[in-house]
Amino acid sequence: MQKIKVVVANRPRLMRDLVLATISDQPDIEIVAVSDDEAALLEILERERPEFLIISLTQSDDRPRICDELLERFPHLRVLALAAERDSSIFYWVSLDIRSNRIENSETGILNALRGRDPIVGRRSRSERLQVTD
Repeated sequence: MQKIKVVVANRPRLMRDLVLATISDQPDIEIVAVSDDEAALLEILERERPEFLIISLTQSDDRPRICDELLERFPHLRVLALAAERDSSIFYWVSLDIRSNRIENSETGILNALRGRDPIVGRRSRSERLQVTD
């Protein structure tokens, strides 16, 4: 069984210790690093490639600033932000949403797709729809 790799980077120390006590004896979870140094976090994540990072949630429930940078750099990462004093937890992750549409197989269709203009095959313009219903 492959273990779930977790980095714990909570502040203050008491919060970090509570998190460690909660997950350290789980047989399917491996704590691969513990840090209270945000500056060292990028190096730790690069080296360990964990599936999860547990951090402290800021005073408000706003997404911690570091989340955007980390999730952009490590899109596989899931971030769990905890604020015990407010009994609040938020889970952040990146979701890739791939979409597709058929385009008209013509110069116009290709150019419209490149320009972001209604490139879908079979879609009629508003004036064409109005003519059909009149």
